[in-house]
Amino acid sequence: MVKDSLIHVYCMPGLAANPTIFEMITLPEDRFEVHWLDWVLPKPKESLKEYSKRLCKKVKHENPVLIGVSFGGIIVQEMAQLIEARRVIIISSVKSEKELPRRMRFARCTGAFRILPTSLVRYVDALEKIAVGDFTKKRAKLYKKYLSVTDTRYLDWAIKQMVCWEREEPYPNVVHIHGDKDEIFPYRYIQGCITVQGGTHVMIINRFRWFNDHLEEIIDTGKLEKNKEKEILT
Repeated sequence: MVKDSLIHVYCMPGLAANPTIFEMITLPEDRFEVHWLDWVLPKPKESLKEYSKRLCKKVKHENPVLIGVSFGGIIVQEMAQLIEARRVIIISSVKSEKELPRRMRFARCTGAFRILPTSLVRYVDALEKIAVGDFTKKRAKLYKKYLSVTDTRYLDWAIKQMVCWEREEPYPNVVHIHGDKDEIFPYRYIQGCITVQGGTHVMIINRFRWFNDHLEEIIDTGKLEKNKEKEILT
C-alpha cells in the first residue's frame, strides 16, 4: 500500500500526560500511520476553541482519525468542529457536561477548581520516593513516567476548561470507549459507549492489549460486533 493511502491517526493524551501513554498501542502499519500530539502552553485567557484551533495546525493530513484520552477527548471533539475527521474516538472521557461527575459539577458551580494546588504536580518525583505499598508504588511510577506537563499555567487552564466545558449535548458521531471501573469519570454518568469491563481511567496503559485487539475495527466501523466479545456493551 502506498504511503499516501494510509489512514492517519492522531492521538491526544490526557490532562498533564505526555503522548507516551500510547506507546503500547499498535495498528497495522500497512493501513495506518499513528501521530502523537503534545500539549502546548495556553495563551493568556485563551478559549478552548482557540486552543483547539492551534492544535489543528499540528494535523498535517486530511480526513484523519482523532483519538483523545480524558481531557484530550474533549480537545479532539473540539478539533473535529474545525477540521474534517474520518472518525472521532474518545477514551476515558466525556461527551457532554452532563457526564461530568457531581464533584466536578459542584466545583464548576462554586469555582472550587480555582483553589486546587496544581503546583504539587511538580513534586511527582517525591511521591515515588515516599510511596508505601505495592499498589501505591506502581501508581507513583505511572505518574512519574506519564505526567510530565507540570507548568501551572497549563494545569490551571486545563482544569478550568475540563470542569467548565460548555457542551449540553454530545457532538454527533463521537465513538466513546469507557471502562466500567473509571474512578475519574464514573461509569454511571456515561451514556452510549463501548464498555471495557474492569477498565479504569488509565486503561489506555494497562489494558493496551484490548485496544490492540479492537481499535482497528472501531476505526473502520465506529462500533464492535455485539457477539464478538462478551465484555463489550455498545
